[in-house]
Amino acid sequence: MRQYVIIGNGVAAVGCIEGIRGFDTEGKITVVSEEEHAVYCRPLISYYLEGKTDLERMKYRGDDFYEKMGCEVIYGKKAVGIDSDGKNVILSDGTKLPYTQVCVAAGSSPFVPPFAGLETVENRFSFMTMDDALALEKAVSPESRVLIVGAGLIGLKCAEGLRDRVASITVCDLAERVLSSILDEECAAMMQAHLEANGIRFMLGDSAERFEKDRAIMKSGETVGFDVLVLAVGVRPNTSLVKELGGEVNRGIIVNERMETSIPGIYAAGDCTEGEDVSFGKKRVLAILPNAYMQGSCAGINMAGGDEVYNKAIPMNSIGFFGLHAMTAGSYYGADEGGEMYEEKTEGSLKRLFTKDGLLTGFILIGLAERAGIYTSMIREKTPLDEVDFEILKKTAATVAFSPENRRKKFGGVV
Repeated sequence: MRQYVIIGNGVAAVGCIEGIRGFDTEGKITVVSEEEHAVYCRPLISYYLEGKTDLERMKYRGDDFYEKMGCEVIYGKKAVGIDSDGKNVILSDGTKLPYTQVCVAAGSSPFVPPFAGLETVENRFSFMTMDDALALEKAVSPESRVLIVGAGLIGLKCAEGLRDRVASITVCDLAERVLSSILDEECAAMMQAHLEANGIRFMLGDSAERFEKDRAIMKSGETVGFDVLVLAVGVRPNTSLVKELGGEVNRGIIVNERMETSIPGIYAAGDCTEGEDVSFGKKRVLAILPNAYMQGSCAGINMAGGDEVYNKAIPMNSIGFFGLHAMTAGSYYGADEGGEMYEEKTEGSLKRLFTKDGLLTGFILIGLAERAGIYTSMIREKTPLDEVDFEILKKTAATVAFSPENRRKKFGGVV
């Protein structure tokens, strides 16, 4: 009987469990969960703070999931090492878990720069887990002044979640624009204006240089007072378990299309990995929920003796702040890289479609209710533009832009 150990208990772990059980209903599955919670949907923690969801609705699977799947979950323990020769996963309490195959689905951790004086700040938090959200909920009051360091997705979702619970929110970032990793200058300015209209103050191109209890001294020399500090500077993939074995690691754990690492018997999935981005043609960390599940499923199938590849990964984001929604996917190539851009914009919306070498490579949609799944599918599948009516697709993502043959192939017989 095979013994599977899954390190981590997030969405990638669920994919791995379900992938295994699709091929092996008898093998033993042990999940190592550093958190004390059953699997939940992490992107919902800001909605919990807003009061738009609750702990019950945040669950990613039902209460009987692990029992139905025949899994043992070890809560509140951390995997601190893998003995690849002896085939054991070593836990923080010294326990050794024997394995036939192991999947590292360890996710990522907050990156905290070495700010001078950070240790003097009593109320400081990260914003990645349910425990982070619960701790923040206890710390804030209607009088709280909140300083968030980081204007990326995590920092801005935290700001949205806290807006109606506190007196003021200031967000700072060394970058000159919000969401700098996924939006260009004009798109970011549109989103920033909307956030500012909803009470969020920004200090961009500036960040904390040091802290003095309840004050941040900025690089610009300005001083910002606060009661609660949230550090949302960025995240780092948890790669140490594979790195310490001499496995191939870059920013994330390097995996192939079967989710195998460079070490036999060890797989990896989710935010800790670095795999091929088909829209870019190179390996990247793609820390998004759908990617984590599909990587986990692929790993589980192959761990159980199946034969599966996952080679459709692209960066994707579907985000909204105070009613303004944005969707992005793929890679954006400029004219200097041989790319072209189609654009439509109004006062409250913007659409950009990026093409290169006869393919749709990426898109940005802000304030639009488009069927973005069609664009996403074209990027994943590398659908040649000469096989579709791209003039129709520029205006609206509609299946009529595909030939009857392609509609049957892509959309299950829709003609």
